[in-house]
Amino acid sequence: MQQKDLFDVIIVGGSYAGLSAAMTLGRSLRNVLVIDSGKPCNRQTPHSHNFLTRDGDTPATISAIAKEQVLQYPTVSFLSDLATNAYTESGGIVVKTATGQQVRAKKLILATGVEDLMPPIPGFPECWGRSILHCPYCHGYEVHGQRLGILANGDTAYEMVRHIQHWSPTMTLFTNGPATLTSNQRQVIDQLNIPILETEIAAIEHENGQLKNLRFMDGSAYELDAIFSRVPFRQHSDLANQLGCDLAESGLIKTAEFGQTNVASVYAAGDTISPMRQVSLAVLKGNLAGVWINRELIEEDLAVRLQASIQY
Repeated sequence: MQQKDLFDVIIVGGSYAGLSAAMTLGRSLRNVLVIDSGKPCNRQTPHSHNFLTRDGDTPATISAIAKEQVLQYPTVSFLSDLATNAYTESGGIVVKTATGQQVRAKKLILATGVEDLMPPIPGFPECWGRSILHCPYCHGYEVHGQRLGILANGDTAYEMVRHIQHWSPTMTLFTNGPATLTSNQRQVIDQLNIPILETEIAAIEHENGQLKNLRFMDGSAYELDAIFSRVPFRQHSDLANQLGCDLAESGLIKTAEFGQTNVASVYAAGDTISPMRQVSLAVLKGNLAGVWINRELIEEDLAVRLQASIQY
């Protein structure tokens, strides 16, 4: 890391959104520091899809290539550390790290992502991102036509069934207990010829994260190739709360079009603001935040220069 008293921008989170913002700002000749703890949410996912030129690469490969390219810009620095505290002060924002470093910047981008909260089902965490999948656009093609399950209940289950059923004619809905579907929702699912199993799940049997069976509390089992499910999540970092950023009911950081939060000079990008967790969208959001921050820095600099000119 290049030691500086004040960076133009600090980016907390060095995955797709953070590195995209860093590239935009590096190309804008801004002094940028990226702080990253090396624990992306998709770290155990074997392949990333639906991103042009990198389809099928591992998430780590895409990140490594992005980091290598971003660090070609001499004004961009990278710090492998965990940002633990952040607060605003006159003229900027201060970020402190787990190793005791303290850095300051005019602007801050939170690209810290989210942490998925696994249900208490043995085998679920090991299969998450491998054969228990959250996004059909990221992974649906790879499992199309196979024996698929949807693990959900209520409105979420109904919405997932409607929008995933065309990937395979062999699909089953597992509600892991009594279904909370409305009579109309159940009727639609029945018309789609999708069985509904309400038996409580005891465990997910797998081999190195590849799903084999659902084992139920009554001792029965159900063979499957993959499951689509959604899990609750929380912000991966507490920095947004520390800074006073508004959060939506979903737990995502509220932002305007270009990543602006309600806190002046604080932006957010990537999975921390969007329920659509795709590489392409994270890259887009990082780019937009970088563009708008550079625009703000230009305007602020021009205001100071023009005011000085007038006084002179």
